[in-house]
Amino acid sequence: MPRHREKQKERHGGRSGIDLIGEDLLQTVLSRLPALSFASAACVSRSWNTVCKRILSRPKLSSALSLNPSLQVAVKEVVDKVLSQPIRPHFAIACVGPSFNLRLTHNLITKKLGFIAPVITCEFNGIMGREALTNEFKEIQWGITDDEDNDVPDAHGIILTIGFLPGLKVDVIPLVRSIEEPQVALVDKLGMEGLIDKWVMDIREYTASVSGGTSPAGIIMFGGLRIDMKTILDKMDYAMSRETFIVGGESNKFLYRRNGDSSNANRRQKDNVVAVALLLATDRNKPLGIGDTQFRVAFSPGISPIGPMHKAVSVREKRSDCSTWLTARREGLHDVLDGQTMLNDINDEMGDRIEYPALYIGVTERRKCSIGLEKASWVTSLAFHEVMGGDEEYLFVNGCGIKTGDSFRFYQSDSSTAFSFCSNVSENLKLLKQDGNKEVFGGIIFSCCGRGNSFFRRSYVDSFPFLENFPGIPLGGAFCGGEIGRGSLSLYSQEAQQSSVRCCLHVYSTVYLAMSYTPVLPEC
Repeated sequence: MPRHREKQKERHGGRSGIDLIGEDLLQTVLSRLPALSFASAACVSRSWNTVCKRILSRPKLSSALSLNPSLQVAVKEVVDKVLSQPIRPHFAIACVGPSFNLRLTHNLITKKLGFIAPVITCEFNGIMGREALTNEFKEIQWGITDDEDNDVPDAHGIILTIGFLPGLKVDVIPLVRSIEEPQVALVDKLGMEGLIDKWVMDIREYTASVSGGTSPAGIIMFGGLRIDMKTILDKMDYAMSRETFIVGGESNKFLYRRNGDSSNANRRQKDNVVAVALLLATDRNKPLGIGDTQFRVAFSPGISPIGPMHKAVSVREKRSDCSTWLTARREGLHDVLDGQTMLNDINDEMGDRIEYPALYIGVTERRKCSIGLEKASWVTSLAFHEVMGGDEEYLFVNGCGIKTGDSFRFYQSDSSTAFSFCSNVSENLKLLKQDGNKEVFGGIIFSCCGRGNSFFRRSYVDSFPFLENFPGIPLGGAFCGGEIGRGSLSLYSQEAQQSSVRCCLHVYSTVYLAMSYTPVLPEC
């Protein structure tokens, strides 16, 4: 080094060149870099790395949507947008339309994000979020098809959400079943019950290894439409602490990549991934100066109870199409009712209050539940079954698992109820906004594909609670086939405010996850 530069360096305490601009100015410059350039800057020197850590001392969510019909262009748009500011992805969730090739989308995203963060790529019936190029908020829904080989016309679109959560450890734990097993209802498969138990124990083991506890802070779940997700969720609800939030949705198809895995676990020929859980577990080695990240879950149910309680009398399961035929008695009466009589009674109850409602029965199930060799306990849960029709003998409903003696009540889809609950959610988020100790930095929404503009006859109702209270925060969501959200019967009944009846898989609802941060108070 020339003599005059050595003397200059000595005068400035060993610093030279760009280090002389001052930490405040350096922090301002670095905080405006895109993520990739920011990552490179953190490697320049120890002092730069310290400043970069200071910039990323708070959690961050970044989300972007693209409707470009070209998959490559759409992926580039959303990736460029979510990485346009400093962030180190701890997880990524990509929701795509049926017209995009799921595996190609997944491969493009994982390649661009690298092999450090876990990634889940799902196919849904709609997406919501801000466009990457215009920043305009969109709620997009596509048609529904039961044929996996047929794409929905013009169902192009993707929303990518990435999160940085200092103080938490994040990974994906898959529930895997051999493709050699028969495709029957999981509730009847003792082998599958064992796999679910092992999966739950894997979640507990991972959580214990990083946090010291057995229940993570939260779980974002994705499951298949043709899978008995209720059995899986009942196990999860039973096994996890009440402080653990569980949200998510049923997806048409999904792929995943675990933390640090350069391969795709879905490529294994003998495995069929039934569900994946994105775990958010508290880091027992959380660095000093990092505050607490909190999660708040809210619901907007879109169905309302109608008519009296019934009790199942005779039950016949049709496993070939996973349906149930049943007769029932009305509460307090002795006559056994056939399907047509029950439907006539419910139609009389509904009258002209709603046009072409979707009809369900909410069945209260009391079953024994256990994990592994643990002692079994009785749990009571609510399961929704869509009403398919009825004749002079039976009521036909979708799904299995109903037993003789189970109580049930009819429910109808109800946009007025849904809109009222959306308003309640907005009021609850307003209280969160007014809490001066918390900073809300992002939100995720899972909404039923039956909702949206056609359900409410107006736009952006489901996203309204976030847009009204936090118009500037990153927000991503999807329209799915079944909404996962840990709750109770009290969501649907004012008479059951303290109900012990649990419900984790919903219909015609919207589940909201708000993420907030409480910084560490400075020492006096």
